[in-house]
Amino acid sequence: MKNIWRIYKRDIKNVTMNGVAAFLVGGLMLLPSLYAWFNIEASWDPYSKTDMLPVGIVNEDDGAAIRGHNLNVGKDLVSELKKNDDMNWQFVDRKKAMDRVEYGEYFAVIIIPGDFSKKLATVIEDEPEKATLEYYVNEKINAIAPKITESGAGGIVDKITDSFISTVNGTIFELFNELGIEIEKDLPDIKRFEEYVFKVEEALPGLGEILQASLSDAESAQDIVHKAQAGIPDVKRMTNQGLETIDRTTDFIQRAEDRLNAMAPTIQRDLKKVQDMVSNINKFVQQIQTSTIDLNGAEAIHNQMAEKLKSSIQMIETIESSLMSLQNNEDNQNQEKIQQSLDQLKVVKQDMQNVQNEGQKMHDYLAAKQQEMDEVLFGIKDRTAKTQTELDAFVKEYKQTIEPAVLKEVAGVKGTLNEAGNILQDVRGTIPEVERILSSTEANLKKGTKTIKTVTGEFPYVKNKISQLADRIRDIQGKTDINEMIELLRNDPELEKSFFEEPVKLNKNSLFSIRNYGAAMTPFYTVLAIWVGALLLISLLATEVFGSHEYSDKQIYFGKLLTFLSIGFVQAMIVTVGDIFILGVHIAEPVWFVCFGLLIGFVFMVIVYTLVSVFGNIGKAMAIVLLVLQIAGSGGTYPVVLLPNFFQAIHPFLPFSYAIDLMREAVGGIVWQRAYHDLSFLLLFGLSFLLFGAFLKGPLSNRTKAFMRKSKESGLFH
Repeated sequence: MKNIWRIYKRDIKNVTMNGVAAFLVGGLMLLPSLYAWFNIEASWDPYSKTDMLPVGIVNEDDGAAIRGHNLNVGKDLVSELKKNDDMNWQFVDRKKAMDRVEYGEYFAVIIIPGDFSKKLATVIEDEPEKATLEYYVNEKINAIAPKITESGAGGIVDKITDSFISTVNGTIFELFNELGIEIEKDLPDIKRFEEYVFKVEEALPGLGEILQASLSDAESAQDIVHKAQAGIPDVKRMTNQGLETIDRTTDFIQRAEDRLNAMAPTIQRDLKKVQDMVSNINKFVQQIQTSTIDLNGAEAIHNQMAEKLKSSIQMIETIESSLMSLQNNEDNQNQEKIQQSLDQLKVVKQDMQNVQNEGQKMHDYLAAKQQEMDEVLFGIKDRTAKTQTELDAFVKEYKQTIEPAVLKEVAGVKGTLNEAGNILQDVRGTIPEVERILSSTEANLKKGTKTIKTVTGEFPYVKNKISQLADRIRDIQGKTDINEMIELLRNDPELEKSFFEEPVKLNKNSLFSIRNYGAAMTPFYTVLAIWVGALLLISLLATEVFGSHEYSDKQIYFGKLLTFLSIGFVQAMIVTVGDIFILGVHIAEPVWFVCFGLLIGFVFMVIVYTLVSVFGNIGKAMAIVLLVLQIAGSGGTYPVVLLPNFFQAIHPFLPFSYAIDLMREAVGGIVWQRAYHDLSFLLLFGLSFLLFGAFLKGPLSNRTKAFMRKSKESGLFH
């Protein structure tokens, strides 16, 4: 221990007694602080001088019109930027701007194209287009400047967006206000519409049944029309045949009428003859007396009566034939009357035949029985009288009833046939129109059936949509009061515009306030300066004791370590105190900031000194490599999660990682749990290197010295 202190005192004496040494050591104490101070000052507030960065602005916006209002966002933006000092805005044309940004005089150029306002105005259209700004940046000029200018361009976009949103929202809420007024006016109609939707919903099942029935009826109607169309030729044929039949019947009736008119005198004359004959027979019979009858002359009487009866029967048969011929050409009513006449004639004929038969009997029995002759004669008288009476009645009936009735009916049939012919003529004239109507009806039925099928097919969709609409209305009625909606729409447009211009305000609450960028970078640059100070010391000061062999390797290690630690403490004190009082960095815990700096100085000096003391020049290279790795992998400038995987992997094994975190605690405000964590690892690093140097300096020194001799023999290393 005494030798360790002896080595330490010797070094202190040499420094104080030798002016050059004192000057060099003093410089070594101060130089690391300058490294930290210059970098902290340079990064104090770099964004406060962005107004020195020249950025070109080119406005080519032609403007636009939206709902009768002129809109020129480019012109408005230029006016705003002329009042803005965030950057050195240069308002030039496109050619000049592009030439200067390519040459490097401008860091960036922002061009507002001619259709900028026009595209923004499409916001009220069905397919709005996004407006774009053209941004050109020269990234080779500087690493940070493009990021700053890009931030400025983003600020311009945000400014345009905010202004546009504010304007559009103001217009929208003016429309909302007007809409609220209109809805309030139309509220009764809205209520009626709701009731109408509910009624339609209730009627939908019945409507579906009606559609199905209509479709069935339409298809049936099509079948009927097809049948009617198929029957048109038959109707034509039957109509033509009917007209032909009527013509033939009319001709036949006319001929029958002509024949009747021609036959009537003959019939009347024949009837007169028959009547006269019957009257004569009756008179003759009445004159005959049985007692006066000469039986010998019976044959002559018989022959005379037979001849007259035969002639009368033939005349009656002729009349029957005429009436039967007339009967075949008459209608049912006339046929019945003629039949009655025929029946009466048959009776007369039968009576005459009976007279004839009785005459024959009289002839047969006259000779045999006189009494029977009298009876027969009496029967003949009775029958001839009866025949004359019936014949007189028939003649009277024929003249008064049969002939006028037949002629009347014939005239009626002719009139009916004429009317039927006229009707059939009308029917025949109507058939083309019926064909046209049926054809048109068929086409319309096809269209109608197709339409009904389409409507029937779409009916489930319509029914579903109307049900959804009704359910939606009921749901809205249950959740939303339309009067509240009207009140919501009828808000002050200016207040709503102001709200949407800045709908959210960021209420920043800094838990560990860092006033500026320089204060934020102070932990990194201070720790870096302490490590650089250790490197400077081991580069200029010897880690061995020259001119004496009385000290052991362990004594030399600890004796020289005290010297390096003393100077390292001063370096750490200067840089930490200078940060506070010379630069004026705001430190939340300034005392702990200095204390933590001294501890870090101790650990760093132990690490660097041990590497050089044990490995010589190789140790210096190791300390420099470790410095490089720690600058990139400690998270001093960028968050660790943003670093490449390699640096994220080595981050927990670097002393810088814990030293920077510990100094940040002092700058922003200490969370002791984190501070204890960082202190523990720093002390672990320091203790590990102390043990390494104490126990391995001796065993490794011979190999290190041999390596150094070989390097010096090359003439390149000292």
